[in-house]
Amino acid sequence: MDRFQQLRLLEAILFASTEPVTVKHLTGRMPEDADLNGLLEELQGMYANRGVTLNKVGDAYAFRTAADMAEFMTVERETPKKLSRAAIETMAIIAYNQPVTRAEIEEIRGVAVSRGTIDLLLEAGWIKPRGRKQVPGRPVTWGTTPSFLDQFGLEDLKSLPGVQELKAAGLLDSRPGVGAISMRESDADLTDSETLEEEEMDLFDEETDYEAVETEDAIAIDE
Repeated sequence: MDRFQQLRLLEAILFASTEPVTVKHLTGRMPEDADLNGLLEELQGMYANRGVTLNKVGDAYAFRTAADMAEFMTVERETPKKLSRAAIETMAIIAYNQPVTRAEIEEIRGVAVSRGTIDLLLEAGWIKPRGRKQVPGRPVTWGTTPSFLDQFGLEDLKSLPGVQELKAAGLLDSRPGVGAISMRESDADLTDSETLEEEEMDLFDEETDYEAVETEDAIAIDE
């Protein structure tokens, strides 16, 4: 076997392996008269400026994607998540009653709202803090974001379907609390002297001690 054929054989062995191939293994696979070190150096030179390079990994060799191509090889994949019933109800209550506090959400739903539900909606970018209500304890209020409107194809909050439309579509729970959805007209109860950034800084510290846990908040991830 001439040198060119030996070079092709070496290339094929390395290409076919999913793991780095040791020099010892290559020596056993190549012809006895092959200059393995010389062939490896030549092969490395051939692939030096290619999208794939021949890299030395310890005492082994392997073809790898060129380092400067790594950023272009990254594939972003979205994992769809199915909202729990609790998250859907909480989202609806916030949309129709904003700005609304956690306590008000719980009063409408009739059950406690766990922090996981709020975190999920925050992660989705559908809700945001709207300030603090001017009542004892000054609880944080929640409202929807432009992303919420975009996600559900709404021009504005006035485009939200009415109660009768929801009932007709079978999307409104028959429980009195959940059925009592009404859009608020003003933000009169909100403070206007503090910035949103200041509110967000201590928001999660205050909610850490909240111990209400709801079994409905499990998120099922579609495989």
